[in-house]
Amino acid sequence: MSGAPRVMGAGPLDPAAVELGCDFGPLRLQSPLLAASGCFAYGQQFAAFTDLRALGGLSTKGISPLPRHGNPLPRICETAAGMLNSIGLENVGVEAFVRDKLPFLRDLGISVWVNFFGTDFATYIECARLLGGAPGVDVLEMNISCPNIKQGGIEFGTVPEVAHRLTRACVEVSGAPIVVKLTPNAGDIVGMADAVRQAGAMGVSLINTITGMAIDVRSRRPRIATTYGGLSGPAIKPIALRMVHQVATALPDLPICGMGGVLSGEDALEFLMAGARCVQVGTANFAEPGAIQRITGELRALMAELGLRRVAEAVASLRPWPAEAAYQAPSPGAAST
Repeated sequence: MSGAPRVMGAGPLDPAAVELGCDFGPLRLQSPLLAASGCFAYGQQFAAFTDLRALGGLSTKGISPLPRHGNPLPRICETAAGMLNSIGLENVGVEAFVRDKLPFLRDLGISVWVNFFGTDFATYIECARLLGGAPGVDVLEMNISCPNIKQGGIEFGTVPEVAHRLTRACVEVSGAPIVVKLTPNAGDIVGMADAVRQAGAMGVSLINTITGMAIDVRSRRPRIATTYGGLSGPAIKPIALRMVHQVATALPDLPICGMGGVLSGEDALEFLMAGARCVQVGTANFAEPGAIQRITGELRALMAELGLRRVAEAVASLRPWPAEAAYQAPSPGAAST
């Protein structure tokens, strides 16, 4: 991907002429829109509401070596322009996932991204080894950005040297390419992205939820049992766009999967223009199970309106405002305003 801005198309197109197929590293996706981890379960639950085969791909719930029951209730609540959750990474574990869930996903014919995590180096590596060798897995999305990981989770997601070592160890045992999901709580998001890139990660996912809280003033209790949870939805989109743009500008050859508050085709196009190669849709699925199909149609129509024939023409096409150097001081004696 070149860092130079791309030129928009000359005029409107027939939407049927827009090609949504796109590349993410060595992968070819039929659409840049994927279902986000944690918001689409294992896929089967949404089959009655939307055409799963029309998705660009699907990122599963986070998978750990052993099953997890998650956090106590209540663990989800709606907020202004978003949602708080503290599910606690509940999942069926590697063995049950590979046996009971993966065959369904493999038969869909879409890109299958398996989100995974551990509680320490050993469990991350074991999870990468087991999942990376399973047939039908296109990408392992390594989650080093969730506050529910107690043992070393903060270091994994915020210290570049630790993230580098963990990523390299997982890459070495995985038969599938690894995309690292980074936390917005990192002090240097570009440094974190570069660290995992140098360790062999195929790309990065930006961003995960931002830690927040909500209070019920009548009961004087937090609205979720763990007090703090992950904030998602439109409230975090400006932060997510900023981080995607920062990483894409500094590391233009690193594939980025952008996410955070995507509700419309225009939202998705913003992420592509900021430098993402594909986009995940998460919180919108809770209110509208068929959101991704609607957003796909909106994206196609908007690209046609702007004369964009291919997704690649939109990626990193943001045009900066003129530099401050263009400012000219007023001549002596000129009236000031």
